[in-house]
Amino acid sequence: MITHLSGKLVEKNPTYVIVECHGVGYFLNISLHTFSLLPNEENIRLFTHLQVKEDAHTLFGFVEKSEREIFRLLLSVSGIGSSTARTMLSSLTPTQVRDAIANGDVPSIQAIKGIGAKTAQRVILDLKDKILKVYDMGEVSLQSNNTSKEEALSALEVLGFVRRQSEKVVDKVLAEDPTLSVEDIIKLALKNL
Repeated sequence: MITHLSGKLVEKNPTYVIVECHGVGYFLNISLHTFSLLPNEENIRLFTHLQVKEDAHTLFGFVEKSEREIFRLLLSVSGIGSSTARTMLSSLTPTQVRDAIANGDVPSIQAIKGIGAKTAQRVILDLKDKILKVYDMGEVSLQSNNTSKEEALSALEVLGFVRRQSEKVVDKVLAEDPTLSVEDIIKLALKNL
């Protein structure tokens, strides 16, 4: 199996890159997360996952090993294919996906295009134990204030802010101080929106 590629970045797009290694050009499918982390250098290194099917051999590239691990875990879930897993990692960062699974946060996973309630529940059911085993409990931000976060997001939505944008700001606020009250979360979020 191909575990990583180091070479010259020939072409860079939001959904794929072409990396030339010793005269051979490799087409790698990537997520938006990886695209955003790709350096603007000529020589790069990507961790890879090779998917072999009867009709195709498909390479997926990741800047971070942790994103590849989450991708592989998602592929192990019945009903989640490579395109759905890539969409999940394009919509949320690997850390957000990991935390949503660890916290049983169905709405966050269901908010991803192409994921319904049943699939979101299956992802959590199948992967929660694996995520908690693979990652140190301190690494996963188990949010006891998940209700505070939801209340703050609802309030911001009522005020006319887009939920996805609000969620990113609220996550940043909570990352700095997870013990904040709903009112403080909203106040700090409003300063950053």
